[in-house]
Amino acid sequence: MRKIFLVFALLVIVIMVFGVEEITFWHTYSTNSGEYKLLTEKIIPEFEKLHPDIKVIETQVNYDDMRQRLIVSTATGELADVIRMDIIWVPQFGDIEVLLPLNKAFPDEFNKLKDQFLPGPLSTCYWKGNYYGLPLDTNTRVLLWNKKLFEEAGLDGPPETIEEFVKDIKLLTKDKDGDGQTDQWGYADYGLGPWNSIPWIYSFGGYILDPTNSKAEGYVNSKESIEALETFKELYYDGYIADTVVGGGGIGTFEGYAEGVYAMIIAGPWSWPIIKGQYPDAEINYALFPAGKGGSRSVVGGEDIVISAFSEHKEAAWEFAKYMTSYEVQKAFVEVSQMPVRKDLVEDPVIQNHPYFHTFMKQLETAVARSPHPAWNQINDIMDLAWQNAIVADYNSDFALWEAAMDIEEVLSEFK
Repeated sequence: MRKIFLVFALLVIVIMVFGVEEITFWHTYSTNSGEYKLLTEKIIPEFEKLHPDIKVIETQVNYDDMRQRLIVSTATGELADVIRMDIIWVPQFGDIEVLLPLNKAFPDEFNKLKDQFLPGPLSTCYWKGNYYGLPLDTNTRVLLWNKKLFEEAGLDGPPETIEEFVKDIKLLTKDKDGDGQTDQWGYADYGLGPWNSIPWIYSFGGYILDPTNSKAEGYVNSKESIEALETFKELYYDGYIADTVVGGGGIGTFEGYAEGVYAMIIAGPWSWPIIKGQYPDAEINYALFPAGKGGSRSVVGGEDIVISAFSEHKEAAWEFAKYMTSYEVQKAFVEVSQMPVRKDLVEDPVIQNHPYFHTFMKQLETAVARSPHPAWNQINDIMDLAWQNAIVADYNSDFALWEAAMDIEEVLSEFK
């Protein structure tokens, strides 16, 4: 006992002599959210209790303002020590070397940590041989299927393959009152950008870029990528997919799903509180996106936690980043509906007993990131335009994706 007291006393003396090290943390948790309350009232205080020599100064930044703040602060070298950053920005800021490559700064610890993360979220931290962050929170999109409409059509469950998916979309599209107008659609979504099209492209076995994110030709316009676009286009032109995908004036996807207008939609975990908030009695059924030649694939969203290369407190920042991705903290955030990034939580009771997270966590095992590249915003716009040209302007699918490949190659050439 006397020894413990002496160690504690020595620690207090050291802190008094050398002071408490402060690290700054910028994040986008809404101040009205349960996530913010948990972060500020439990997570950070617990960290400071474990590390009495480190104090975390958190600052909330609105998501819409964060990217501009990062750009301005990069120019002046005044970034926060630790930042919760949208996954699509990490390669961009990593490329200009304002983020710390964690695999180089902390190689032994990083190598032990990296296999604990789901591969899709981890891939969002990678650019040109380095990992510029750790996955912090994640999400993906899965299929929502209306059980009542399926039973009315004689179907006993959601489609598991692309072939069943296409067949069910057609079967579930109906003119229910016989007036010559479709009033029930088999499938609906709200756009044609990669966030919407990646589940189709990758499940069909296609790609946007090669595995090194340095080549588009032969990938974005591969046979499988063309087949995905052509199948979607035919379903839309034949009236089986609702106009909402091209900005039509139909009922919104969540409302249409709850009211039995759309038999299937695709959405993230936020669909549950939104639909239940408006339709408390709605039955929501989730399923993996149907599997094709590429398996069952969907798209990864979320945030990473990164450390500024300018930080004068890199060791303390690293301790905080590790803590935020620890089993205990990730599990605590599940209670406020933040999806974890760790493999060891996929089968954990906190996920398995959750009303809807288990399907999303299962989908995340095979979900793919929007190609981690500094120019992703440009690539995103090119892909969006290609799918719009094919589906709205009736371009040939081969030509639309060949044109996209040429445009993306030009963008990629700036990084070679």
